[in-house]
Amino acid sequence: MSEPFVINGVQIGPGETRDIDIFVAKQYDFTDLDMPVRVIRGREDGPRLFVCAAIHGDEVIGVEIIRRLISHKYLRKLKGTLIAVPIVNVFGFNNLTRYLPDRRDLNRSFPGSPNGSLAARLAHIFVEEIMGNATHGIDIHTGSRHRTNLPQVRACLQDKYITALAKEFDVPVILDADIIDGSLREVSVKHNVPLLVFEAGEALRYDEVAIRSGLSGILAVMRRLEMIPPVTAKTKRVDPIIAKDRYWIRADQSGILIIKKRLGSIVNEGDVLGRISDPLGNHNIEIRAERSGLIIGYSQLPLVNRGDAIFHIATFAKQSSVEKSLTDFDDKFDYEER
Repeated sequence: MSEPFVINGVQIGPGETRDIDIFVAKQYDFTDLDMPVRVIRGREDGPRLFVCAAIHGDEVIGVEIIRRLISHKYLRKLKGTLIAVPIVNVFGFNNLTRYLPDRRDLNRSFPGSPNGSLAARLAHIFVEEIMGNATHGIDIHTGSRHRTNLPQVRACLQDKYITALAKEFDVPVILDADIIDGSLREVSVKHNVPLLVFEAGEALRYDEVAIRSGLSGILAVMRRLEMIPPVTAKTKRVDPIIAKDRYWIRADQSGILIIKKRLGSIVNEGDVLGRISDPLGNHNIEIRAERSGLIIGYSQLPLVNRGDAIFHIATFAKQSSVEKSLTDFDDKFDYEER
């Protein structure tokens, strides 16, 4: 006999799919603002996976990944339950902004409080209704405005089980990311819910390679959890490499940025990554790699101030292993032709 599964007072039986609108708050005009959720419950019990996006309201790539996920043919044979939350920060999403109306960052507000700020209340709702009903989670993010990220997974790699799940993703690189106070990852540890963070692309922009990579990775994790059947046909896999370290290169002067090395470029120590110039071209400085590695993120805004973070570079114990992983990723997702 299957146990009852209830979200927001709505019971979802085995084999059922339900769309649930979780009330968040009233808007200025007194209309309701709801968090949309789709729950797909298989006929057999199994893991309960939540996949969420737009915790930062302007990070829209995850919305499309989830839209494709919930209509995927593999879910016809789902074992367990998929809890899909395409838009967590509905305030930010509707206003094309990362933050809530009070300028708080939702991903610094967990676990929240039923009587706190707007961010705290929204965080509390998510933890109680979504994470509280899940055994595993995947949180989808992008770079901030004018910054783009190479598809990557961030996780707490001290946990061997989480590391094994992270390696299922079709991404070139995995980062052992520190847990930040107030983040969803922090509260997931306290709730004993293994959580992966998928990062790819830029805020307010769709990126087909990022979308396809994210969808492929989520399905691979679901196969690992035995929620969907294994793939029978032989498919190309990307074996991600765990980064040893990562660092940012910042602008030494203000001016106009010209990028020479693109996202996903493998660089050696001393390579010229770009230059910064004044409008007349009289004051030029080169930006060079401090250490060898892989460009996993960079600024796409050509106007920079001194101290701005420009390039995000991951470093590895063996550079050759990164080259293979990146080649496999390019072959699978045609990254250079996007």
